[in-house]
Amino acid sequence: MTRFSSMLLLLLGIRWCAMAQLSLPLDERAYTDSLDNILHHAPSDSTRARVCFQLAEYWRGKDTVKARSFLDQGARLAQRFPLPHALHAFYEGQFYFNTDAPKAADAFFRSQQQLAAFPTKEATRFRAMAWFNYGIMQRGAKGDDFVIDTWLTHAIPLAEQGGDEDKLALYYTQLGTLLMYNARFDKAQVYIDKGLTILEKHPGSPNLLFAYFAATSNAIYSKHIAAAKGYLDKAKALLAPYPESANYPNYYYNESLYYTAVNEFGKAMGSLDKGIAMARKLQQPQVLQMLVFRKYNILQESKAYGPARQLLLDILKEGTLTKEVNNRKTIYQQLASINASMGDMKQAYDWQVKYATLSDSLQEAKLQAHIQELEIKYNNAEKEKKIAQLEVVNAKAALAARKNKQLAGLFGMAAVLALVVALFATWFYRKNKQLAAAQLKTQVAQALLQGEENERARVARDLHDGLGGLLAGIKLHLSAVARPELHKVIDQLDHSSAELRRIAHNMMPEALLSYGLVAALQQLCASLETPALQVSFQPFGIQDNLPRMTQVTIYRIVQEALSNALRHAQASSVVVQCSQEGSTFFITVEDNGRGFDKHSISKEKGIGLSNIERRVLFLNGKMDIDAAVNEGTTINIELNVAG
Repeated sequence: MTRFSSMLLLLLGIRWCAMAQLSLPLDERAYTDSLDNILHHAPSDSTRARVCFQLAEYWRGKDTVKARSFLDQGARLAQRFPLPHALHAFYEGQFYFNTDAPKAADAFFRSQQQLAAFPTKEATRFRAMAWFNYGIMQRGAKGDDFVIDTWLTHAIPLAEQGGDEDKLALYYTQLGTLLMYNARFDKAQVYIDKGLTILEKHPGSPNLLFAYFAATSNAIYSKHIAAAKGYLDKAKALLAPYPESANYPNYYYNESLYYTAVNEFGKAMGSLDKGIAMARKLQQPQVLQMLVFRKYNILQESKAYGPARQLLLDILKEGTLTKEVNNRKTIYQQLASINASMGDMKQAYDWQVKYATLSDSLQEAKLQAHIQELEIKYNNAEKEKKIAQLEVVNAKAALAARKNKQLAGLFGMAAVLALVVALFATWFYRKNKQLAAAQLKTQVAQALLQGEENERARVARDLHDGLGGLLAGIKLHLSAVARPELHKVIDQLDHSSAELRRIAHNMMPEALLSYGLVAALQQLCASLETPALQVSFQPFGIQDNLPRMTQVTIYRIVQEALSNALRHAQASSVVVQCSQEGSTFFITVEDNGRGFDKHSISKEKGIGLSNIERRVLFLNGKMDIDAAVNEGTTINIELNVAG
């Protein structure tokens, strides 16, 4: 019984990890009817997108064409909504779960990265699921230790943080199953019991059924046969009201396992025949092949070697199970063993060679994966080192640039000040007008914009550090004279200083230089609020290590968009939403003002929109304007902030 049970356990563990992610509801008809009803009556595209994703997940195990259709429909509906847009990557991973492990792993990893930008319990729960599935997808390449570590380090803590008891119980149960697969039955039972303790409080969860199945298997392998029967009976009671449930083939698998453990092979074969018939009807190829493999085990135990060998060859030819390399390795090993039992030593040798070759390739793949991880860690360390060096160089350059100009003539410079400000304002207006009117190529536009911002920063420093200090000195000297006729001149100097500070701040906001992009945008939005106008700023996942020029460009885009809304929209509310997903930065500015005919934009563009377009071009981005007369205006911008 020991050899037989160990071999059964090997594939059983694989089956549970692959199947657990599609926990079908017990009442499937009610579930799909409910989703279809919401899809046709939901008031928003955001809700419809989520429903499409859920339907795609449901159908992926039954009809991949229908599942793909729902997934694509959900992606289109989610485009304008950051959180549903981030969820698309998760459901893309679900779609590829049983067919393309590398694609699924990539999608799940992208999903958890994107969802990290949203500090909500829902996003946290989906991050937990993404990490859990990512571990499963990496199992073939990195082994069970990596999966267990990923679940314990990421998936389970995030599920606890997100308050998702149902999924937390599922993760406990699956961790127990993986430990059972590694013959650590006592430890497996600890986690299975944790899952059951939670799930038995919620008997409607389909995960409870799978927990009973896991408990049944672990009890059989640890030779607690009476306990196994108790778990199996509880599973049967859950399924009884739903005779057409797609979960029945899994039940029959476990039932056959129990009958085999008590040496009732005839009943075990009867259970397998029922399960195979239902799996074929429900188009469940993976469960079907697992049921066939159980038949092989019973035939082998009964020493019916010829039919048993043929079943193994049929499983190998069909290919569903053997897509997973560990399964393929097991089939090779069993073919070597059963051919040896039949006395066909040449075939036994050939299959043993295939088994050994595949084992060596798996070890090599794990070694290469480990080397790649070390390379990634090394490259990341080198990048951080270069960034630190550049920051030191930039700090020295900025310090060297801050020199106060020596100006001659106290009263003469006071007279020149007004002329300098006027000349600069005229120059700046003409330059903006020229840039807005010109249709430059991308490279030229980027160079001009970089130079413009550098000049803004330089002039702002000169005005603030040089002329600002000079005006303060003039006021101090004039105050010392204390002649009544000079009070008016002193007042004029105060007004000039205030105007100078305002101009310098607009050219290069101090908050942006000192505290970063988020603080500068918050200050900008707050400064524009009045009793008649509410300006709301909503940041999501903005990284604080964006290059300075990138931060300045984003600030200018938001500043110009708000300026347009204030000048033209006659709005009472403006919402500014900024979020970052990896190297992509999203800006949405929405107002409830009078709107306009968006078809007129192509005919006549103001300076404001042209300035925004130049800066979007600078960051290789794109802009979309959604507007209608008397229905407000929404500007959606997507920027590339890589490097």
